[in-house]
Amino acid sequence: MIFDTHAHYDDDAFDEDRESLLDSLPEHGIEGVVNVSASLSSCRQTVSLVESYPFLYGAVGVHPSETAELTEESFAWLKAAARSSKVVAVGEIGLDYYWEEPDHKIQKEWFHRQLELAKELGLPVIIHSREAANDTLQILKEHSAAQLGGVIHCYSYSLELAKEYEKMGFYFGIGGVVTFKNAKKLSEVVTYLPLERIVLETDAPYLAPVPVRGSRNFSANLLYIAQRIAELKNISYEEVITRTCENARKLYRLNGAEYG
Repeated sequence: MIFDTHAHYDDDAFDEDRESLLDSLPEHGIEGVVNVSASLSSCRQTVSLVESYPFLYGAVGVHPSETAELTEESFAWLKAAARSSKVVAVGEIGLDYYWEEPDHKIQKEWFHRQLELAKELGLPVIIHSREAANDTLQILKEHSAAQLGGVIHCYSYSLELAKEYEKMGFYFGIGGVVTFKNAKKLSEVVTYLPLERIVLETDAPYLAPVPVRGSRNFSANLLYIAQRIAELKNISYEEVITRTCENARKLYRLNGAEYG
């Protein structure tokens, strides 16, 4: 059975068939999915959506590109939402310097605040970092994020930086990019990493893997990602599936009484 640690089933791309697609996931061998929020609106949808499916869990947080919408009032609501029974993480949060907006100062402020929220609630964090390697690492260290625990979503940085996050005990979210022909740097990271630090993710509906690249992504496509990881690490597909599922449970602290 496979665990998708990062998907966005609240996305508009699933509006026409969301219910039937989610109903079908167990038939594809998917035993768990974490639906990850990006905006205040998606936080609301996520909290509602996860109540309808026993295998679906939620993460609430505001993506760095959406942080300009946050106010003290909306952040108070976010705090309350993060206490929902099936919310297992704060995310995705972090820094994204690919675009000029929102201002980096705003992104940093709400990154700090959401890390504090995770610490207050004892939840792991899902980190988004794009072209902001140094600032992300510095802020995480300032907050003693090694004690929080969490995952670096869609890891895209160097092997050297991966070693820093490995020391901090973070998991690495590996998705469709690892199957791309130009993913040499990520392939090097995956080859190096111990399997116990890797979790599978789709980022659905985005980043579909080869051989379905360009299509709408969904959790069943994780098999292609697992197969590529198995090739890179010279181990069996079954071992990748088993260990990454165990890792996902540890990451999101889903013990036997709560899981499934």
